[in-house]
Amino acid sequence: MKFKKNEGTIDRIIRVVVGLVLIFLGMQYTAWLWILGLVVLATGVIGWCGLYQVLGISTCKVKPAETKDQTPPTTPPTDTPSVM
Repeated sequence: MKFKKNEGTIDRIIRVVVGLVLIFLGMQYTAWLWILGLVVLATGVIGWCGLYQVLGISTCKVKPAETKDQTPPTTPPTDTPSVM
């Protein structure tokens, strides 16, 4: 199953940092922080968040080439005689 990325670069960096901090705190204090940190870290590494998809949120920037067809307009053929 392929998921479309819905996290931008800054969002992903924040998730990785917060995930690592939560994993560290979970190892020091309580296991549920470690599990939460693992989930946050995984979503940051993958670039896809299930909650974002359910809510229709995307922090990922759309490339201009993906928004519209970038093919140049075609010109109709002209009826010029060929030179031999």
